[in-house]
Amino acid sequence: MKKLAVILLSISLGCSAQQNTTEDLVANEDAFFDYVDKSTEIEVLAEGFKWSEGPVWVREGGFLLFSDAPQNTIFKWKDGEGISVFLEPSGYTGILPYSREPGSNGLIINKDGELVACEHGDRRISRMPLSQGGKVTVADTWQGKRFNSPNDIVQASNGTYYFTDPPYGLPEQENSASREIEAFGVYKIDSNGKVDMVVSNLKRPNGVALSPDEKILYVNQSDSKAPYIMAYKIQQDGSLDEGRIFFDASSLQESGLKGSLDGLKVAQDGTLFSTGPGGVLVITPKGKLLGRIATGQPTANCAWGEDGSVLYMTANNYLMKIQTKTKGTGF
Repeated sequence: MKKLAVILLSISLGCSAQQNTTEDLVANEDAFFDYVDKSTEIEVLAEGFKWSEGPVWVREGGFLLFSDAPQNTIFKWKDGEGISVFLEPSGYTGILPYSREPGSNGLIINKDGELVACEHGDRRISRMPLSQGGKVTVADTWQGKRFNSPNDIVQASNGTYYFTDPPYGLPEQENSASREIEAFGVYKIDSNGKVDMVVSNLKRPNGVALSPDEKILYVNQSDSKAPYIMAYKIQQDGSLDEGRIFFDASSLQESGLKGSLDGLKVAQDGTLFSTGPGGVLVITPKGKLLGRIATGQPTANCAWGEDGSVLYMTANNYLMKIQTKTKGTGF
């Protein structure tokens, strides 16, 4: 196993500060360095958040948006400008205290250039223009029952959305009296707004991503007893097959590494970049772990940005980035 020390440099919410954390790029296979150069440094762009999540790159404008669910806020980061508040409240518009994580979580930019958000507190998928105008609810119920707390979302080229609905944003999580749906499902929203539950047997569905040819939907499960990346074949009507275990993170989890399977993104060649125990895992399309980007923090999610070769990472109270040698889907 090869290891490479990486020095982290920190900018705390726009203020320069020295970061004394040193972590490693950990290679299980030499091919790992086909994706991340041995000399690459992780850069910490900002810190001081409660739990950074759901990053998305906005091409028109050249900036990054990401959620902090506990703070009910979407932050904006732009090179040369640093951090600013983009939207508050981001996922809960109620007056009374709600839960530990009431705000938005996963974010994407849809085909129409709108910001689409998974909202914990308001228990919905919303969309809104980036320039002006208010939010529109894309979906908030299935068969007349309110979602639990939508977590992460992806959109296919035909306009179909897939999203996960675990209990993390509910006041008492799975024990909340306000739960209306028994399952913690994976859902499909078609271009006409019809909502279908396409997976019903996962305990903690979390991050979602599509393969480059959009024939497979990957779903991360943040279940300590079943820490799997699941792979589902997408049928012609948009439904999914029964799925298979694509990657088992049990050994990483049992080794005591920080974090769990959470968000994930896919490179143009089909390689997965998934947050998990020990940082960001780099996994081949055949499910082989090549190595990991060890952030030193529980890492929630990641997103491709700039020209598609820079990977932004939301890790605990940090926002980080690293230059890769590949490019993400959509670029």
